[in-house]
Amino acid sequence: MSAGATGVGSLPGGDAREAAKTVTGSFEEFPYLAELPARGPGADMIGRSLGLLVDMYAHVEPSGWRISDRPGRDSKRARSWLGEDLDALEEFTQGYAGKLKVQAVGPWTLAAALELHGGEAMLQDPGACRDLAGSLAEGLREHLADVRKRIPGADVVLQLDEPSLAAVLLGRVRSASGYRTYRAVDRQVVEGALRDLFAVHDGEVVVHSCAPEVPFGLLRRAGATAVSFDFSLLTEREDDAIGEAVEGGTKLFAGVVPGTDAPLSDPGGSVMGVRKLWRRLGLAPGTLAESVVVTPSCGLAGASPAYARAVQAHCVRAARSLADNPE
Repeated sequence: MSAGATGVGSLPGGDAREAAKTVTGSFEEFPYLAELPARGPGADMIGRSLGLLVDMYAHVEPSGWRISDRPGRDSKRARSWLGEDLDALEEFTQGYAGKLKVQAVGPWTLAAALELHGGEAMLQDPGACRDLAGSLAEGLREHLADVRKRIPGADVVLQLDEPSLAAVLLGRVRSASGYRTYRAVDRQVVEGALRDLFAVHDGEVVVHSCAPEVPFGLLRRAGATAVSFDFSLLTEREDDAIGEAVEGGTKLFAGVVPGTDAPLSDPGGSVMGVRKLWRRLGLAPGTLAESVVVTPSCGLAGASPAYARAVQAHCVRAARSLADNPE
């Protein structure tokens, strides 16, 4: 059983075919639908996910994305780029059978990023947050069906990006003025919204956050089958939660390779921290390969194209090293 490897989501550049070719060439066993934010608003992760919403629209203001009453060119552009990316991936996955990951931004990071008409974040309005989560669920259902139709052999893995989740739970999201923060959202409300959203997909659901203090326990209770995170931000405070998650069958997508240009160590060195964690938690080394998927620490949008290609190949080699030498 070999440990898997995949990417997080974003890549540098703006050419959909080039991105699909790179991803399917690097991750032959676990490709993903790449995001290319360099193309501009609507190709960024927030804009792309707003383009998935059903009966809810947004447009770009100088301060960021804001709710609209009707579809405008920004949400149309987001949909058109997603279509272009799907066409390219479909072309390079003819006859493919196996895991395939698609990413969307989760409801809490979207609510922290999307402005209401007055400029405050949707996060401050519980009713609007519910509507947003419902609209996203509908949109994801359609998106997942489209992916399955285009790539029938795919075992689709849904990744929800929630980098703002810890800030939402801890009351650290800043208001429009920047002088105050929005009140923390009740943990049960957060967990319930995530649970409802995860239910739209009958396959694996990964939650990704490259921020500190990932709430492993909450995500596991909400039904995430895997958690994706920046391994360098872990502290020993998270040991118990991670140990419980792994013993409960949750997979870890360990972001162990820097997402922006940096010298790459040998592949075995990249996963040394994962082996140490396993020893510290007293977990059986033999379970490493089935519990851990190796990824870059975050998206690669800020990397050079050459580094992005090198990192993806490096992740595959690091995963092989973990499977071959778990001790």
